[in-house]
Amino acid sequence: MNISIKKHTLHFKQPAVTSRETYETRVVWYLFMEEDGVTGVGECAPLPGLSRETPEQVENFLTEISAAPGVFIAEPERLRELPSVRFAFETASLDLRQGGKQILFPSEFTAGQQGIPVNGLIWMGEGRHQQTQILEKINAGFRCLKLKVGSLNFEEELSLLELIREQACSHVLTLRVDANGAFKPDEALTKLEKLTPYEIHSVEQPIAAGNPDQMARLCNETPIPIALDEELIGVNDLDKKITLLDTIRPQFLVLKPSLHGGFTGCDEWIKLAEQRAIGWWITSYLESNIGLNAIAQWAFTKQVKTHQGLGTGQLYVNNIDSPLEMRGEQLWYNPGKDFKMPR
Repeated sequence: MNISIKKHTLHFKQPAVTSRETYETRVVWYLFMEEDGVTGVGECAPLPGLSRETPEQVENFLTEISAAPGVFIAEPERLRELPSVRFAFETASLDLRQGGKQILFPSEFTAGQQGIPVNGLIWMGEGRHQQTQILEKINAGFRCLKLKVGSLNFEEELSLLELIREQACSHVLTLRVDANGAFKPDEALTKLEKLTPYEIHSVEQPIAAGNPDQMARLCNETPIPIALDEELIGVNDLDKKITLLDTIRPQFLVLKPSLHGGFTGCDEWIKLAEQRAIGWWITSYLESNIGLNAIAQWAFTKQVKTHQGLGTGQLYVNNIDSPLEMRGEQLWYNPGKDFKMPR
């Protein structure tokens, strides 16, 4: 077996603003796993400032994998603490076994027979820009919107939510809010109460990760269901996952294979969540279409019924050409199109 690595810089069509920082470019690594003339491809996409792996660690481990792939095939647990690398390795391995055509999980989705409903993501920015995005998504047929909060004045953000509810009630349009840990612990409950009139489906990560007792109290007292996201980063040991869920007892989990342990790590989270009647959905993590394709195919096998967070494939000016297409609010796979990989 031969493994090679290619580094690729993705350029956003417009700056991607979060409550943490603003991204204009995104560096990813493609892992090519070749054997007997067949090549499997995986994407490693850590995000500086959020992923536990640094770009230097990623490059070092990818070099190690390239030098001795058999070691990691025999002992995949070596990658448990490196979720983005593990995701790339898992994806390339699956692709290789399936014939190297980026069809990892054959299904009605990859046959082009069914799509996956996704939420419409509203990026942070000045109020008018967000209003434009909101109206565009509603007019495009999205029935679930996700807004990031924490960059504007909170009252201005409430005005945006009011604008949405003027367009559609909760029976027609689901609203999710992602705070990215922007609320201070002593003000979080008050802000959640102020969000209540807008019939919010859930609030992702209202306070910063790493405050399990405060998050547990918040999940117990909240008037709006809370979803954990950043809280799951770095929690890769099974016993620690159990402790976290039993301590905090959230209403939902938001799962990202590049952040939360690849497919294997996310499957663990799903099993533990379902044992505790905790809901969950799957989200991409600003990967290119290679990573998004793998996540979407895996998500479809979970027979998901709710809207997933898989609408990030149109963010880049130099994304990988792929069969993935947005049709209204659904992500589809077009079997008549091919991937065009950089080599």
